[in-house]
Amino acid sequence: MDTPYHSVRSPHAIASAHPRLAIVSRCWAALLDWQERARLRQRLSNLNDHELRDIGIARGEIDYVASHRAVDPRGAIYPQ
Repeated sequence: MDTPYHSVRSPHAIASAHPRLAIVSRCWAALLDWQERARLRQRLSNLNDHELRDIGIARGEIDYVASHRAVDPRGAIYPQ
């Protein structure tokens, strides 16, 4: 039995064709993610304890919240 295999171009096909471009792209995405975490960490650190309680996190949870933005510290998971 012959099974025809068709090559379908995906948006990620350029990554396999140009590995250097894929590495640069992943590094750029990691840098942007790191900057976003740093901004969020700074903004949460600037809130006082009462404001943090209002949004449901404690001061000790700021690093966790900044690193796990899609996860609510109370257990609810939000889509990214």
